[in-house]
Amino acid sequence: MQYRTLGKTGLRVSEIGYGGGRIRLEHDINALVNMIHYAVDCGINFIDTAPTYGGGYSETVIGKAISDRRERCIVATKTEALDPDGIASDVEGSLKRLDTDYIDVLQFHGGWFYEGETNQILNGGLEKYLQLKKEGTVRYIGFSADGPSGGTEQLIATGAFDIMQIHYNLMYQSTCDMFSKRGVIPDAVEHEMGIVLMRSTTSNVFQNLITQCFADEMADVDVDSFLLNYALSNLDVDVALMSLHSKEDVDWVD
Repeated sequence: MQYRTLGKTGLRVSEIGYGGGRIRLEHDINALVNMIHYAVDCGINFIDTAPTYGGGYSETVIGKAISDRRERCIVATKTEALDPDGIASDVEGSLKRLDTDYIDVLQFHGGWFYEGETNQILNGGLEKYLQLKKEGTVRYIGFSADGPSGGTEQLIATGAFDIMQIHYNLMYQSTCDMFSKRGVIPDAVEHEMGIVLMRSTTSNVFQNLITQCFADEMADVDVDSFLLNYALSNLDVDVALMSLHSKEDVDWVD
């Protein structure tokens, strides 16, 4: 496993992170825990989740998995709430489900950050995040965004955030124009923010397109590896999240 530095946090993070977004109640908890143990033992140390993933089941599974490996893991979760009271309630729930007394990375669970959402963060939500960070309940703060927007640019410009989680892949490059070196990813890097990627391999959109158009020609091509290597070839990227489902998946990314 290769490692990169997560922006101004100084944390050394595995360039492949475990994304817990697809954990569901029907998935066997022991099988998931064993797989996460294997991933951590193979060097994956960045684990991302959220209270809404599987209705809290994702955090519960990850909490059980990291219980005897906590110091080896960098755990990121999120709040749906943007107001101080809601944030406090979300964090309390996450701490219980994760069975930990601190969160490494807390992120506003955003979409496109329209004006109302952004104003709510900048007028109370961010202050609560900073308070949690000062208290030590949270080590670092960030936000996740579906793409570039005026709100995303405003959040970056505050200089208050440590991390941004965002989309970037072969098919979706609007967050980072490599020709002009413009976009919200370069803007965030200018503020020394760490960059964590969602949908690093296009969530199968590109794979499905290639299969439909060039099934025979691409039959023996490892498209997933090509897409992952493309995402990681951008040196502004620190972590590419992958929804790993088995030990074989872990071996594939290791």
